[in-house]
Amino acid sequence: MYVTLLITAAVLGVYLILYQILKGPRCTSSAKLHGKTVIITGGNTGIGKTTAVDLARRGARVILACRNQQRAMAAVIDIKRESGNDEVVYMHLDLASLQSVRSFAENFLKAETRLDLLINNAGIFLEGRTEDGFGMIFGVNHLGHFLLTLLLLERLKECSPSRVVNVASKAHEFGTIDFNCLSTHKDLGVDSESLSGFQTLKLYSHSKLCNILFTLELAKKLEGTGVTCYSLHPGAIRTEIGRYTSLWWKMVIVPISFLLFVDPEAGAQTTLHCALQEGIEHLSGRYFSRCAVQEVSPKAKDDAVAKKLWEVSETLSGLS
Repeated sequence: MYVTLLITAAVLGVYLILYQILKGPRCTSSAKLHGKTVIITGGNTGIGKTTAVDLARRGARVILACRNQQRAMAAVIDIKRESGNDEVVYMHLDLASLQSVRSFAENFLKAETRLDLLINNAGIFLEGRTEDGFGMIFGVNHLGHFLLTLLLLERLKECSPSRVVNVASKAHEFGTIDFNCLSTHKDLGVDSESLSGFQTLKLYSHSKLCNILFTLELAKKLEGTGVTCYSLHPGAIRTEIGRYTSLWWKMVIVPISFLLFVDPEAGAQTTLHCALQEGIEHLSGRYFSRCAVQEVSPKAKDDAVAKKLWEVSETLSGLS
């Protein structure tokens, strides 16, 4: 019995130490945001909601750009209560519809005079097709955010210094971009796997590589404008991103996430670092993790692929 207790205590101690390591460093910026306006896509849950609370506490006017009105309005109430800031607003945005993205941008530009920070946080882990016929993961995680960012760029430039923060993932390391598949299937891959959860993970990885390459090319186009941009890995976080996945996949991932994933507050720290930290402007276009800039593999900094992805995305989103 005594030995069992010692082993249990040792295992628990190791787990707690590991958990603290996984939580990573915190954003240390003391920046205040009074008079600033922020858009956070997917700001009604998970990392996005935690980010919204922090920025609202700093005095920002926070726009939650979300698809589900009921969930978003509940989040608005929570964020106002937790932050003590009444300048928290919901605006409808469905990233799976390019028309919705255009409508959101038009309504925002009419209603709001400032945009100081755009946080492209929303992400989906669900196969299917968007309203425009694109693969759901590609359409939401990349193309919708691509169009949104470009439609809002002029306002960001007017309010410079300003920033764009793209929430990517370390999963990008397993991603590739197949332009032929994108041309023929309007997606980054085809469903050829018997275990659909792993196919979904592949598509998700492809989309996260798109986020990083988009950030790389965006930084080049923004040179000299006063607008900087960053991509990031938030960490392994317990969020609701997989709520629409199959029961089988949940049985695989939920036990792992319970043991090894950290909470959304920890997951929001690198987003906040990229949004707020002074002195990182020269790192525009770079990829961050654990509140620090990180090196990426050659495929994640391939200028030619980034340029081609931009051009293809312009065409697919109707910008060219």
